[in-house]
Amino acid sequence: MPKTLPPSQRLLRSAGLRARRSMSAIERAVASRHITDRLFRAHEFTSAASIACFLPMEDEVDTYPVFARAWRAKKRIFAPVIDRRGKMAFRRLDPETRLYRNSFGLWEPASQETIDPRQLDLVLTPLVAFDKNNNRIGMGGGYFDRCFAFLKPRRHWLRPKLFGLAFAVQEVEKIVPNPWDIRLYGIATQTTISRL
Repeated sequence: MPKTLPPSQRLLRSAGLRARRSMSAIERAVASRHITDRLFRAHEFTSAASIACFLPMEDEVDTYPVFARAWRAKKRIFAPVIDRRGKMAFRRLDPETRLYRNSFGLWEPASQETIDPRQLDLVLTPLVAFDKNNNRIGMGGGYFDRCFAFLKPRRHWLRPKLFGLAFAVQEVEKIVPNPWDIRLYGIATQTTISRL
């Protein structure tokens, strides 16, 4: 996977970040509540036993209600961690799990229990920009694409189902995916859920 992105993807990433950051804290909070309410009604969430979900940065969709709902429903929930080699794994997160900030300033659980990504039912991913074909642009590290590369050759989507959580303002007209990009199964915004 190259270290540099095509200019078009860099521009789309900048536009997505600007759109997300242009929202006020109140707008993000209200939109986040609509997004998680919509997600909680989706069969992909209600039927999932093992879920992975990102711990949000300040301007991302607030996912803390996802963890709370999963715990109440007795689902196992995991959060992504990045190891020293740049590989993404998923650690169990329970109400008593201690969190710490990694070298990127992102929150990670301190628990040691991990899960094979192939055993997850649903993976909720952050994103910077997306299009109507469920293509995603992230922050540029390629962690999700590398971790879920095993989904690339599949003709039928079994598990895990990758769902992006985003604000509607982050939608762009078209993303030309790189050969290594993994398309999302679904994207939930405050106005809709789109699925492949």
